[in-house]
Amino acid sequence: MLTILGFAMIATFLVLIMMKKMSPIAALVLIPALFCVAVGKGAHLGDYVIEGVGNLAPTAAMLMFAIVYFGVMIDVGLFDPIVRGILRFCKADPMRIVVGTAVLAAIVSLDGDGSTTFMITVSAMYPLYKRLKMSLVVMTGVAATANGVMNTLPWGGPTARAATALKLDAGDIFVPMIPALGVGLLAVILLAVVLGRRERKRLGTLTLDGTRATVSVTESEPVLVAAGGDRLRKGTGSAGAGGAAPDEETEEGTDEGFKGLDPHRATLRPKLYWFNAGLTIALLTAMIMELMPIPVLFLLGAALALTVNFPHMPDQRARIAAHADNVLNVSGMVFAAAVFTGVLTGTGMVDHMADWLVGAIPEGMGPHMALVTGVLSIPLTYFMSNDGFYFGVVPVLAEAGAAHGVSPLEIARASLVGQPLHMSSPLVPAVYVLVGMAKVEFGDHTRFTVKWAALTSLVVLGAGLLFGII
Repeated sequence: MLTILGFAMIATFLVLIMMKKMSPIAALVLIPALFCVAVGKGAHLGDYVIEGVGNLAPTAAMLMFAIVYFGVMIDVGLFDPIVRGILRFCKADPMRIVVGTAVLAAIVSLDGDGSTTFMITVSAMYPLYKRLKMSLVVMTGVAATANGVMNTLPWGGPTARAATALKLDAGDIFVPMIPALGVGLLAVILLAVVLGRRERKRLGTLTLDGTRATVSVTESEPVLVAAGGDRLRKGTGSAGAGGAAPDEETEEGTDEGFKGLDPHRATLRPKLYWFNAGLTIALLTAMIMELMPIPVLFLLGAALALTVNFPHMPDQRARIAAHADNVLNVSGMVFAAAVFTGVLTGTGMVDHMADWLVGAIPEGMGPHMALVTGVLSIPLTYFMSNDGFYFGVVPVLAEAGAAHGVSPLEIARASLVGQPLHMSSPLVPAVYVLVGMAKVEFGDHTRFTVKWAALTSLVVLGAGLLFGII
């Protein structure tokens, strides 16, 4: 019964948010509360929620101060050279812009933190998508899928969890997987080319006269203005700039995102550029080396960045207020997700779901447990947290495989296959940073991204089998 109710709770949540019948925050709170009562454990709801909040509180703190830190870095101009470089590469061509999104997300993902990746990627690319009226779900989908492939880095989380759960060396798991993951990354680039061509066909092509561009903040015709005053000329396409492609949505509204590219904004601190760059590199290095807990690092980093760049209290308050909307949206979503995960775990639903899935594997599949693990990792890492999957399910799969001579290393490698889809799971706090900063409905992002991310996971699995890694 708990198995059925667990799957029903997840399905109900996904259907309601994808149909936009409820907001994600409301759905994350009310649906698990209702199912908790339905399983007869309503009296324990408070305990489950408090436990869930306690488990996710460090993540919420990390996201809060990370948003403030990187928001300040964007304000002071740290990422402006990246934006200018992408502009030079993209040349206002929708296909290049989407490919640039995938490449940027993959590069920034090297720090191993999804929230950081999404904040930098959206900050750099949002102005282009917004001004050219490109589909914002294309940006979020490509960024999330690229980050999912890169999330398998040893310091990204899943590989370390698999190594810990099976008592293996993380390097022995990850290094042989590099060719398969490389194919997965190429698949994301190819996906970006396909989606970019669709956007190019829908919008037409813009050509740039000049070598360097910034975004115009006028409210009229979407135009990019080159540094020398030249303009981007819009070419012909099969639809107007305001058209919408099937199963994609573009957002109309304010141009708040363009503030990040304004070369004359008052918050720029060019004299402190190298200090801010050094501080960011030191912060990311300390994060990778695990010198201190990540929430503490971002708390210290945010305080130091505010103090040095904005020594006057009114300016500090203004910067905090400027990013308060993102902080509240993301932290609120994380604490709401704590209700969902708390009930799912506390009632035992997640354990029963995992046991049912493992028990449903036919006996004849024993010698092929690595393949089974890879296939199962795609839906399970979407519907479960990484902790639940790697510490609850993978050891059981490894034990079943060992009985048929399948190496735990193969099981561990196969368990990484589902990460491209995992990064769009409603149980991943970083995805709320992505959709929140991009001003995209979570349901729209889910509906658009799931099919492409699942396909990317299958490509990684196929490559692993082809190369004899899995």
